[in-house]
Amino acid sequence: MADNSPRLIVFSSLYPSRVRPNAGVFIRERMSKVARNCSLVVISPVPWFPLQSLIQWFNPNYRPQPDKYEDQDGISVYFPRFLSIPGLGRSWDGFFMALCSAAICYKLKKHFAFNLIDAHFAYPDGYAATLLGKFFKVPVTITLRGTEVPLSKIPSRRQRLLKALNDAAQVFSVSDSLKRHVVSLGADTAKIRVVGNGIDTAKFFPVDKKQARQHWQIPEDMQVLISVGGLVDRKGFHRVIEILPGLIEKYPRLLYLVIGGASPEGNIRSRLEQLVETLNLSEHVRFLGAMPAEQLHGPLSAADLFVLATANEGWANVFLEAMACGLPVISTDVGGNREVVADGTLGTIVPFGDANALLLALDNALQRRWDQQAIVNYAADNSWDKRVDILLAEFKKLVES
Repeated sequence: MADNSPRLIVFSSLYPSRVRPNAGVFIRERMSKVARNCSLVVISPVPWFPLQSLIQWFNPNYRPQPDKYEDQDGISVYFPRFLSIPGLGRSWDGFFMALCSAAICYKLKKHFAFNLIDAHFAYPDGYAATLLGKFFKVPVTITLRGTEVPLSKIPSRRQRLLKALNDAAQVFSVSDSLKRHVVSLGADTAKIRVVGNGIDTAKFFPVDKKQARQHWQIPEDMQVLISVGGLVDRKGFHRVIEILPGLIEKYPRLLYLVIGGASPEGNIRSRLEQLVETLNLSEHVRFLGAMPAEQLHGPLSAADLFVLATANEGWANVFLEAMACGLPVISTDVGGNREVVADGTLGTIVPFGDANALLLALDNALQRRWDQQAIVNYAADNSWDKRVDILLAEFKKLVES
């Protein structure tokens, strides 16, 4: 009798490696839980072009190149190189991703006998995965994670994005708003299922605030805001910094913690530091750098509020991570943010780009007494276990059919 258990290739160009340990950790979190129940390997194509070393001479952090193979806690992760010339031909990234991955897939088909490709992001990853799925005659699933919104504004990318979604056997969306967006573009609503990200309560949990503040040398009488994310324009750290002077007039003991570093989208730390200096906020803003997930519960527990004035999100997992540490969340009304911060007991959602509304929301939140245990319980109710059970059932259904 044939073995119809799912054997997955997880396909995503945004996956952690030794040179980019914080890239795509939300994908690894999900798939590491899936790997407890079915076999999988990861293919994570890496962009490359012949003169790349010249750019790296001036910018050492440009497109860091991992080893071609890593064993990550027993999961095989392959990092093949695909041709990608900066600023030119990005609409061909999906094709070249598939091309560079074909040889690995051929070997895996013989020795691993994969029967499903699970891609993350509709383009270029999902598009590449559907090309591979057709060639190797296996179904493909695609998870929408938020980049589909800006990419759909580019005609050539929108065309390939929709083709990938139409060719996929099943589409998962991390939020209902993202599902509605691609359906408005012409995707088939019947094949899209909303499955949000989850939370690992073994990594994210509250610790005693007094002890956490002692560790980070934060006086007990300070009001502390915190943001976590890649230091890129989209995340909106600058939008928070710009309103701090108004808050400090009322809360002179205010401190803003910024946790994050360079990401595949870029690194604006120097710009943020210049903004802090220009606004004379050096005593009120601390840049703590990037941190592994296992350490984040410390500074999160030391804070009073989590804030992220983001311009675009699919499902911001960092909101659940902050809530798991007892923090209410103040954020913008974009993507799936309102779905995560589902009601006023968990935080406040404000219009994007409205600095006054953001300032008022933070002011009100600093004065309010929050039910921290209720916030922690809400995060726990969104554990990975429930999400993974849904995914495994869908994977099993696809390979059996």
